[in-house]
Amino acid sequence: MAESVFKAESAFKVGIDLGTTNCALAFLPKGSNADGDTEAGHHKVQSLPIPQVVHASLVESRSLLPSFIYLPGTGESPQGDLDLPWTSNRDMAVGEWARRQGSLLPTRVVHSAKSWLCHPAIDRRQPCLPWRSAPEDRRVSPVEASTTYIQHLVDAWNRQMASDNPDLRLQNQEVVLTVPASFDPAARELTVEAARAAGLENLTLLEEPQAAFYAWIESLRDDWRIQVRVGDLLLVCDVGGGTTDFTLISVADNCGALELNRVAVGNHILLGGDNMDLALAHMASQELASSGNPKLDVTQFQQLVHCSRQAKENLLGDITKEVEHYTLLGRGTRLVGGSIKGQISRAMVDTCLLDGFFPICSLTDDPRRARLGGLQEAGLPYAHDPAVTRHLAAFLRQQVADLGRPVTGVLFNGGVFKSAPLRNRVIDLIRQWSGSADVRLLEGIDLDQAVSVGATYYAASRSGRGIRIRGGASRSYYLGVEIPAPAVPGMEPPIKALCVVPFGMEEGSDTTVPGIKLSLVVGEPVRFRFFACPNRKSDKPGDWLEEWDDDLEELNPLETALASEKPPGSLLPVTLRAAMTEVGTLELHCHSTTDSQTWKLEFEARGQV
Repeated sequence: MAESVFKAESAFKVGIDLGTTNCALAFLPKGSNADGDTEAGHHKVQSLPIPQVVHASLVESRSLLPSFIYLPGTGESPQGDLDLPWTSNRDMAVGEWARRQGSLLPTRVVHSAKSWLCHPAIDRRQPCLPWRSAPEDRRVSPVEASTTYIQHLVDAWNRQMASDNPDLRLQNQEVVLTVPASFDPAARELTVEAARAAGLENLTLLEEPQAAFYAWIESLRDDWRIQVRVGDLLLVCDVGGGTTDFTLISVADNCGALELNRVAVGNHILLGGDNMDLALAHMASQELASSGNPKLDVTQFQQLVHCSRQAKENLLGDITKEVEHYTLLGRGTRLVGGSIKGQISRAMVDTCLLDGFFPICSLTDDPRRARLGGLQEAGLPYAHDPAVTRHLAAFLRQQVADLGRPVTGVLFNGGVFKSAPLRNRVIDLIRQWSGSADVRLLEGIDLDQAVSVGATYYAASRSGRGIRIRGGASRSYYLGVEIPAPAVPGMEPPIKALCVVPFGMEEGSDTTVPGIKLSLVVGEPVRFRFFACPNRKSDKPGDWLEEWDDDLEELNPLETALASEKPPGSLLPVTLRAAMTEVGTLELHCHSTTDSQTWKLEFEARGQV
């Protein structure tokens, strides 16, 4: 997707997976191609060991950095307990120890920051995490939490790889950072903002499902070409810690060579490992109650959610384990004596995930929509239906109808798919829906490292040293234009949606919106409304939509007053030019047709010009 103009070739190509549950960093030395060959020998994409606090005063390197931040209260952590090789007197812990503390002190631990980063109903620059912590407790914003994870990776790299050579510092390397395919321009901008706050300027973004597909190519090298054939339609089914992403990649012939095209991306679905942890915790709490244990209070249940997450990861990651034991602290003064012990079995995990999140369904089934209450507690806007398979059915029904061919291969991404029953359930359903047994499983990637490895492969391929997936904008974007009409009490003026960016428009490119006459209001506060749709692939810049039902999703509006020497409220005739920046941010340039004035409206997460 995104293109960036880097400076002279850096010493390393680096890929970073900024995950909801775990972060990872992979790299290739300068001169290696995406398949690993160099003049001096053979290099494969390597993963960086990441030092982190794993216990009080104990630092060890791990292949993953859990996306958790422990913010101790006064006196909770003695001085020096959280120090790292590159800094002392730390007042927080990032990674494994923070994850463990979540099962003991859940209101002190930040998690799922990435899910909050794409939540439009909150100010994502304001401290709000941990979400259920007391108002007087220490908090950080979703952007600050994301910056903290990236900064930890930067510091770990610089200590191990750069030493005293500034040219080798991560800030001076070509870095590819991954985001969900369903992230809107606002969430992408905030991700870039977090990376730049950590010092990363030579940066481009890549959609996570594409990164997983690049990792599959990297794992097979040239042999990937014998695994696919012209006409294939390949599904990347990516269920992460916070989101579910569906991407379709087609295989075409280009003058005798195979060409890959990203042809469809699913809607943003806030459904993933977090939901599964919560469901597993409810199942475990019912078992505790049936064994005569007292009802859990809010804090104990939050502890159980963290324990469920750890049990799920451990059981899915180690097929030899059958059970995970946990302990919940007691209440008040009975913290030790009143503790509650329990266990989560592999059978519980399989039943919870398979029946609850991957049930058997028909291709004609739609995700269920819950009836909303008049008042809701502020929080993440999770998907109403937890059934990943029903969301997948709705996606494939639409896309297969548009593309005129069925899915022929599936690549899984996300730690949940370490479970063979879950992989088999999805493959079996797709075969059933397509009426064909010829739906292949694309295997060979490390589900923990795939995204960072694939991002590194992409960084190398940008220099012409590997296969590229053609993509562009994952959605069509529209501008709301008010229609002149008589005033009606209680009704807002009607609007039409004007297509300004078509599906597939390459990042770093722009287009003039043709054949329209628009007037721009200047000198007083106005609101610009934006919409997006992943399914309308034939709309072109300049096309109007008067009725769109649920096809379009409204994005954050921009509210501003455009400066002008004209009297406030003046209407100026303008033409429009739309641009997709290198990181997927939408820009609109309004050019006056009567003079040389130009106004740039940049779709920013803060809702300002």
